[in-house]
Amino acid sequence: MGVFTYEIEFTSVIPPPRLFKAFILDADNLIPKIAPQAIKGTEILQGDGGPGTIKKVTFGEGSQFGSIEKVSYETKLVASADGGSVVKSTSNYHTIGDLEIKEEHVKAGKEKASQLFKLVEGYLLANPESYN
Repeated sequence: MGVFTYEIEFTSVIPPPRLFKAFILDADNLIPKIAPQAIKGTEILQGDGGPGTIKKVTFGEGSQFGSIEKVSYETKLVASADGGSVVKSTSNYHTIGDLEIKEEHVKAGKEKASQLFKLVEGYLLANPESYN
């Protein structure tokens, strides 16, 4: 099994507590609702949703995750000086066999992650009473 790690950082005008509730705690419900083309659904296989929980994620059509056995994430949300958030995420992709992930796939993955993050941020901006 090959392992590939990458880091990505986003900034948002949304304060960390609200972003955490939507993007981390309720992502299993929110993301399939606002981006069903990306993620169709999730199912907890082991755990209670906290650290170490094992989930099965069903991705949308055309996903590049067919060669990925498992993924682990570490995400940190920090308050920015303007009251918004800085989100730093480290992803570890464990491929099936010794498959290597190509740079263009990494770029495409980062772009999709950025788009998904912007969808969540847009939802929160359009629904100011949600996740308070």
